[in-house]
Amino acid sequence: MAAFSTSSSRPYHIVIFGASGFTGQFVVEEVARTASEGPKGNLKWAVAGRNRTKLEKVVEQAAGALSKPELKSEVDILIADVGDPDSLAAMCKQAVIVLSCVGPYRFFGEPVVKSCVENGTHCIDISGEPQFLESMQLNYHDQAAEKGVYIVGSCGFDSIPADIGVIYTRDQFKGTLTSIESFLTASAGPEGGCIHDGTWQSAIYGLADSDKLRSLRKKFGHKPLPVVGTKIKRRWPMIGLPNELQQYAIPFMGSDPSVVKRTQRYLNEELNESPVQYGAYVGVGGISNIFKLVFAGLMFFFLVKFSFGRNLLMKFPEFFSFGFFSKEGPTRKQMEGASFRFIFLGEGYTEGSDPSEGKPNGKIRTLVKGPEAGYVATPIAMVQAALTMLNESDSLPKTGGVYTPGATFAKTTIVDRLNKHGIQFSVL
Repeated sequence: MAAFSTSSSRPYHIVIFGASGFTGQFVVEEVARTASEGPKGNLKWAVAGRNRTKLEKVVEQAAGALSKPELKSEVDILIADVGDPDSLAAMCKQAVIVLSCVGPYRFFGEPVVKSCVENGTHCIDISGEPQFLESMQLNYHDQAAEKGVYIVGSCGFDSIPADIGVIYTRDQFKGTLTSIESFLTASAGPEGGCIHDGTWQSAIYGLADSDKLRSLRKKFGHKPLPVVGTKIKRRWPMIGLPNELQQYAIPFMGSDPSVVKRTQRYLNEELNESPVQYGAYVGVGGISNIFKLVFAGLMFFFLVKFSFGRNLLMKFPEFFSFGFFSKEGPTRKQMEGASFRFIFLGEGYTEGSDPSEGKPNGKIRTLVKGPEAGYVATPIAMVQAALTMLNESDSLPKTGGVYTPGATFAKTTIVDRLNKHGIQFSVL
């Protein structure tokens, strides 16, 4: 088993790689903010990336934002580049956990995973790219298990609220939960909001390579998961449920369904737990937003098929997304006013009922809510995932491997940790 404690040769609990990126800078602030929650109240950490000047600026920015001038002298800076395996190895050998913030992960993520596995270092990322996440499982799970290394993907807004939310809902239900539908809504404050175009780029390449994802999944040779209770039906654009989602909703196109299904497979096949079916939806607002979405969607699906189209989409993200994505990303003011809500509607068989007979006879509604999703909630989720690994290593899966958040943290207190930091779980 790879170590979860520091040593003279491995001095840092956490190294944030890609710390000077748009999301990385907020992860730096969150680590600095929660350092007292590290093992024995003392988290040892460093930042890493290609450019020392940019890294120094990020640390200085965090010191100012948190009124902690000591960060400028206390936080070490490591130079590492995904194109230089030796520099990655040198970084990994010094860390217990690497927080990988180097998206799009399909281009920059694998060298980090490879180096972590080879050097006995755990790794957490915030990828929302199913092709990357699933290929890492296919290519590195056995090797990571052999080394006792935990590689845990999608530990940001994609997909901790959804994946841990499903497990939380299951655990709160008295009986056998058989299916869950989640409905996500995101709210901007008075300043409006947007998402940095790194996520936009991931979506472009993900859709362009969708055929590769299908062939990748065939390589696993998975048997279908058993269906308990009534088979969940896929909804299409619909009016939100009264008092819960007063707007139109569409199937969620991100990585949450993929991640949740991988978690349920692990819980079923490794822990012999009854799997939960899952459907994910996202609110898109009123009828005018539907027209915008249809127009943008048709244009996106057409352009993404051609290299010139992908170039156009990447060059003008604001135009093609009606301002939803931008190269600058949101301002801090915009982040302060934004929030998200996940409503989970579950059904199953109450205690004493036989899941093999009749229709489900019990329901549950839960809520996961939090601050701005991309650059406030994501750093909170990522850092709490790392702190949970450091402080609760005995509650992780018995062997290392490439895992989802739900598989990794199902038996830990991560929900309590997230509740304390503004990502709140409750039964409605």
